Amino acid sequence: MRVMVTGGAGYIGAHTSRLLADRGDYVLVVDDLVTGSADRIPGIPVVSFNLANGSSARLESLMREHRIDAVIHFAAQKQVGESVEKPAWYYEQNVGSVAQLLMAMQQAEVHKLVFSSSAAVYGEASGTITEDAVARPINPYGATKLAAEQLISASALSWPLRAASLRYFNVGGAGRPELGDTQTLNLIPICFEQIAAHKSPLIFGNDYDTVDGTCVRDYVHVSDVADAHLAVLDALPDEPGNEVLNIGTGVGTSVREMVDAILAVSGSDLIAEVRERRRGDPAAVVGAVDRMKELTGWSATMSVADIVESAWESRQYFAALAQRS
Repeated sequence: MRVMVTGGAGYIGAHTSRLLADRGDYVLVVDDLVTGSADRIPGIPVVSFNLANGSSARLESLMREHRIDAVIHFAAQKQVGESVEKPAWYYEQNVGSVAQLLMAMQQAEVHKLVFSSSAAVYGEASGTITEDAVARPINPYGATKLAAEQLISASALSWPLRAASLRYFNVGGAGRPELGDTQTLNLIPICFEQIAAHKSPLIFGNDYDTVDGTCVRDYVHVSDVADAHLAVLDALPDEPGNEVLNIGTGVGTSVREMVDAILAVSGSDLIAEVRERRRGDPAAVVGAVDRMKELTGWSATMSVADIVESAWESRQYFAALAQRS
């Protein structure tokens, strides 16, 4: 298969691009290289530009030139706080890029799409969440992901687009040290940053109705997430449509358990500091993954220990690299 991967030099995108190349697929990466790096995907051709900036003609040309069969679309802005500060720009980037991509795909007659969505579309939903749960985002980032899903679904009604939108839960870890997450946006890298600064990791709330009073979340290894994209790409239904699928483990881990694991792997003797609850944090959020398994046979195979240990190895790798430069 010949696959265009937008955002394919980023964190999840690079893992997926390399898996595709490793199994023998032709991969073309399109990435603005603002947060991504071509060094993550050696040997894979990269074209650098921002998809949201009126790029449908250029994308169509690339699809025709490289005889693309399918697209996996990762390219997006993903900082929740930033989306609150710049909502219009987030819609331009996250929804505009999907619009440009879909126009190009239709013109180039590329009919397969796997879209990187987010469990942020569920908003404040709690418990074990199925894909049929009401989507009610509470920030512009989540809203743009839902709007993009809706645009894909509408497109599948007007031309023979076979698509799937993958709603990730909490992604972490690294398949290889050089592929780790270099942005400090999620619990694991945030905790490592705190530890490196000799500051206690923070836990927000310990009085929830959970096993240890802290929030429970579904943490899934990035290698499992990348593998899920290949499984979905291979299993897209023959009929046009947009299949919505949760990508997680179906198992919850408390924030306390995760922070303790992070402290242990780093060898730190710091103790987590508990602060007041954050407004809007549900007690427990776990993805129901039965639909994904039924469609593709995929299920996550890596543990929380795998996530934390590989994230730590990646952090050590980048720290050593910084010292040498």
